[in-house]
Amino acid sequence: MQFAPARPRRNPLDPLARLSDGRHWAWLLLFPAIAMMTAVILYPTVSGIVLSFREMRLTRPDLGTGFVSLAHYAALLRDGVFWVALRNTVLWVTATVVIELSLGLAAALALNREVPGGRVLGVLILLPWFLPSVVAANMWALLLDPRLGVINDILVRLGLLAHAKAWFADPATALWAAVVVEAWHGFPFFALLLYAGLQTIPDELYAAASVDGATALQQFRRVTLPLLRLVIAAAVILRVIGLVNSPDLILILTNGGPAHATEVLSLYAFTKAYQEFDFGYAAALSVVMLAVLMLFSWAYVRLARVME
Repeated sequence: MQFAPARPRRNPLDPLARLSDGRHWAWLLLFPAIAMMTAVILYPTVSGIVLSFREMRLTRPDLGTGFVSLAHYAALLRDGVFWVALRNTVLWVTATVVIELSLGLAAALALNREVPGGRVLGVLILLPWFLPSVVAANMWALLLDPRLGVINDILVRLGLLAHAKAWFADPATALWAAVVVEAWHGFPFFALLLYAGLQTIPDELYAAASVDGATALQQFRRVTLPLLRLVIAAAVILRVIGLVNSPDLILILTNGGPAHATEVLSLYAFTKAYQEFDFGYAAALSVVMLAVLMLFSWAYVRLARVME
């Protein structure tokens, strides 16, 4: 009697093994990440861009929701408030980032030195960053109040002011007062990142520079700043994005006034969307902000590479 040869047992994982040898295996592994990015980033962004070409005004349902081509963008070019908000946004972001970067770098350099009470100083420096924007804005609104504000009282007593000043009610000072408040609230962000960057610089570089006769200022210019360039670039880009997209502090302090003196693009878009319910026009404003941020990020990264 002849027996049939035993058939080899099939491994249920053989199809998976054959699939892993194929060139499509990498795409299957990337599919969850691609799906997540599409759902969280790509789809909302594309939807916002498409909305900027449509009519979506809840107070005027008779206008419908059809496509209006470039009508919203053409209206932006004729909108005087838009140009004022664009100018204020540039001033607001530039002045705030310069002040925050300067204060943050000074704070990081102070924290990097081992001094008694350094940890307590670090916590105190980070305190403004811990405060929510709503709390910080209301606190400073009270401090700068012309009737009850302690800052006005101190300045009058020192003879720097003849009388108490309504900082947020004067178009000449409202934006700069908001810049000071935002700089106080946001400079710990730079301090934290720059302090982390300073910790990665080897002490041997400073020792070698000192042996070569470099002064403290020369060490700062030739050693510290070049090695912090990438950290500074990343921090500036992140902070600019945050400032352009966050109108909360200005909303609480001035609500864009007086006479649009503190109107910025994000606040203008918020007003158009949630007070006038013109979501198509607000989407066009948001697309302009997106384009400006992308252009700034590209230019700043290119500049950082050229300097390197």
